[in-house]
Amino acid sequence: MQSESKVVIVEPDSARMARLVALFDFMQCPTITYPSVEAVTLPPPNQLDWVAITLGEGNSEGAMRELLTRLRTANLVLPVFHSPGQLGPDTDAFMRQFQLELPLNHRQLAAKLLQAREFVASGRGVDQPRWYPLGVSPAMTAVRRLAGRVAPHASTVLLLGESGSGKEMLARYLHELSGRANQPFVPVNCGAIPPDLLESELFGHEKGAFTGAVTARTGRFELAQDGTLFLDEIGDMPAAMQVKLLRVLQERCFERVGSNVTRPCHARVIAATHRDLEAAVASGSFREDLFYRLNVFPIRIPPLRERQVDIPVLTERILTRIELATGHTIRLTDDAQAALMAYAWPGNVRELGNLLERMVIMHAGESVDAAMFPSWLVPRAPLEVRAGGLPEGGVDLRKHLAELEASMIREALARCGSVAAAARLLCLQRTTMVEKLRKYRLEGQAA
Repeated sequence: MQSESKVVIVEPDSARMARLVALFDFMQCPTITYPSVEAVTLPPPNQLDWVAITLGEGNSEGAMRELLTRLRTANLVLPVFHSPGQLGPDTDAFMRQFQLELPLNHRQLAAKLLQAREFVASGRGVDQPRWYPLGVSPAMTAVRRLAGRVAPHASTVLLLGESGSGKEMLARYLHELSGRANQPFVPVNCGAIPPDLLESELFGHEKGAFTGAVTARTGRFELAQDGTLFLDEIGDMPAAMQVKLLRVLQERCFERVGSNVTRPCHARVIAATHRDLEAAVASGSFREDLFYRLNVFPIRIPPLRERQVDIPVLTERILTRIELATGHTIRLTDDAQAALMAYAWPGNVRELGNLLERMVIMHAGESVDAAMFPSWLVPRAPLEVRAGGLPEGGVDLRKHLAELEASMIREALARCGSVAAAARLLCLQRTTMVEKLRKYRLEGQAA
């Protein structure tokens, strides 16, 4: 059985050692410390989740090479992080990717730690999927562990989480971890397709099955045959379609619209929703038998506000992805990083990605600080107005009240997670709340 990832710190200087341990403690990553390379005890082969790190002026190139030799002799493929100058120019190329810049910071270590975990996985001979913005926090490590357990099986998986939290990313991750990785991954947004077209979309139709059906059409279940069918927003599926989907999941077969030919279903189904399906079952809007058929292996993705330790590494990787696509990037100052960590992210990872993309468009090649972020992310503190008087310089009352109202709406959305609940908290009609979201350009923060 594999252990949790550990960081082995080899550092002769006790003060530097303490700082490194504190950094990894903040990232909730367990550490094992050694004063020298010679003192390092190699992990047994069944604990390849270990990640080695060597830092400090006291660790010479010779000591580094000795550690590499010991790792290879023991047939252990473990990345070794190192400071500039600790390895010579003839070092293996894979070691170059783990060089750290000085001074060290949380963002850099978090990104390198994720990179190291991916490297270790590939060294184990495990098929490693492409990187997806899932995160490295304990909560997301648990999600990855669950995904790894269920991926090899054909069991139906139900992904639960707020809008933008990464449900489709996790579904694609599951697909690539499975034995179906070379087969199609077919996504369907059940809430975006008109109810009268959803059956044809899922199961296909024959020519002449209904007005407008001028040719036969292959449905998503057929397209996903031997692969993965991802049913997003399953909680929005109409009641009539719920019955038909239940039959497919039970009998593993279906018919095209307008056909009496039964076709086998070999697609693996992954469903996702941001809704509370148990509450929907209780209210009668979602079938109880379908819920239990879908809920074979549920995985909850926590919202970004519950795993803020992921924000620096997600930021790093999203910016890297944008740079690869556009050739442009930005540098975030420490106060910008602090602002990202402090924000509640009602739109989760999607909102973070959208913000970073907007910042790259506006400030490509620049250093971005918190003052350059939109006001909804870093609210400008409203002037304090005492109940009994005004500031000496006066106040723009209309602007002050607007800032106060927008601030309270943001807080209500972050606390409640939905427009309807936030409206109730503020004693507003939902339609009024929607108008105010448009007025203050807060639509992106609504679930």
